[in-house]
Amino acid sequence: MADKIYTKTGDKGTTSLIGGTKVPKSHLRIESYGNVDELNSYIGLCRDHIHIEPVRELLREIQDRLFTIGSSLACDPEKEPGLKIPDLKEEDVSLLEKDIDRMNEQIPAMKSFILPGGDIAISHLHVARCICRRAERSCVRLKMEDTEVEAIIIKYLNRLSDHLFVLCRYMAHQLNVEEIPWKPRLS
Repeated sequence: MADKIYTKTGDKGTTSLIGGTKVPKSHLRIESYGNVDELNSYIGLCRDHIHIEPVRELLREIQDRLFTIGSSLACDPEKEPGLKIPDLKEEDVSLLEKDIDRMNEQIPAMKSFILPGGDIAISHLHVARCICRRAERSCVRLKMEDTEVEAIIIKYLNRLSDHLFVLCRYMAHQLNVEEIPWKPRLS
């Protein structure tokens, strides 16, 4: 018989971090890994709308790294050294940077701000970029509260947001979708 998904332990508004420490469900650490989980789910939706296999493969790898980040954020920082939690590595950031550079070589120079849209996959990638920025902001807030957050997590989320933006432009180029320049109303 399978384990039940519900435990009823959170019915009073608390949850446990990895390591057993109880915290309110409104705790910034919970919000931070919740934002990362939302981003991971949304990137899964983006993958479902993209049919270019190398892009799908990289998005799948990004999802794996986001699970790694979520595991780290879900861990009691005082107990994490004794636990076996996967690590995010500098190579993970480098992979994003190399892919940004590769895509940038194939797309035209940006001459104005770009409005999100033009294709369902592109629009979803823009939403993922915004969720990524929210996840990054919550991790920065967590770190500012003198709570342990590995610097590589913030760096990765920052680079991932940049990657998602360039991926939006790259997908527009691959799909022959005209980007929508922002034309500010000046009067």
